[in-house]
Amino acid sequence: MAVEAQQRFKSGARFLDPEILARIDRLDLLARTVVEGFINGLHRSPYLGFSMDFAEHREYMPGDDIRRIDWKVFARSDRYYVKEFEAESNTNFISVVDVSGSMNFGSNGVTKFDYARYLAACLTYFASKQRDRIGFASFDNDIIKYVPPSAKHLDTILHMIDALKPSGQSEYLKPLVKLTEAAKRRGIVVLISDFYEQPRTIIDAANNLRYRGHDVIVYQVLDPAEIDFNFEESATYEDLETGESVPVVPSRMREQYKQMMTEHLGEISSLMIKNQFDYGLVRTDEPLDESLFRYLLLREKMGRLR
Repeated sequence: MAVEAQQRFKSGARFLDPEILARIDRLDLLARTVVEGFINGLHRSPYLGFSMDFAEHREYMPGDDIRRIDWKVFARSDRYYVKEFEAESNTNFISVVDVSGSMNFGSNGVTKFDYARYLAACLTYFASKQRDRIGFASFDNDIIKYVPPSAKHLDTILHMIDALKPSGQSEYLKPLVKLTEAAKRRGIVVLISDFYEQPRTIIDAANNLRYRGHDVIVYQVLDPAEIDFNFEESATYEDLETGESVPVVPSRMREQYKQMMTEHLGEISSLMIKNQFDYGLVRTDEPLDESLFRYLLLREKMGRLR
């Protein structure tokens, strides 16, 4: 049902791609543009299970809660209709963004860092519309910024995300342990990173959040060139975190690189699933609505389980 709903929703929706979004100077405007367009697309779709606020009327059926009857419509039509809308959830929501130097790579006009902050801003705006208490954290080898969850922090978080600059080396254990200690009330934590680290190390660090009772959603953001390795010219490649330089002849290394990347991504995905994380690989050339729809489906699933 979820696949069919997504296909119907996508067929009628139009979304801006990341390169076009990069032309919007204000992050709050970008988030509002994407999320409001996404919500409007949901309202036009037949999939109403997680739609925001009022979606539409449908005819009253035996067993429906009579409190959902729209009496104004009844007064006009003398027929019973109920409202379809999403109830308030009041969940703690924290987006966590990796701001280490490796996130500053981009081959198509949008860096991984840009995509990550767009995604974090949109998910935060989306959660705020859902009436969640929203929080935020950024990290490299330590927590850089932290805003505890609150219903009133939207402007603060969006301004903070907008001011972020990628630098430094990444580490996962220390910052995620600190975040676990700070975010004591269970909720939803969305972790956004390129995950250039040993998969087992990433899982061990993220498990601190899961053991605390948080629902952890993971977005691994990568540039298409990092996956496809479509470079042609020989050049010296520099590690954006350590500054180490390595001469590379792409034609000689392409197959070996792609095999190593496939193994790395496969191990991360396998461990994420085994350890009960909701994981998704995101390319920086993908429209943001793909990631929003993934989050929506996960939220609906969590609601059913609870």
